[in-house]
Amino acid sequence: MGMFSVRKPRGFQHNYIYYDPRKEKLEKIEEKAKRDLGILPPKEFTPEDVRGKFVGATKYVRQRKESGKKPVPYSVLIIAIIVLLVIAYFLKTGQLPF
Repeated sequence: MGMFSVRKPRGFQHNYIYYDPRKEKLEKIEEKAKRDLGILPPKEFTPEDVRGKFVGATKYVRQRKESGKKPVPYSVLIIAIIVLLVIAYFLKTGQLPF
């Protein structure tokens, strides 16, 4: 199985000590409200504003991302198909192909 799988390096997680996601979310809500009321000028478009919006818009992509399931690797599917073909050949002819 080693020739079909590529090992990935261990991911790096950095947990911030002085970071409060709740506070940042509240600041964004306040800023949006002030822009809607006209207190602040309209915000310029940046690509970061769009990032991640399409994943939340489609139901099946959002569910797949939230579930955290990994898709079955192609190597497992190929081996399963080969095994099924060998079994079918054996049932048809009565002898193994090799």
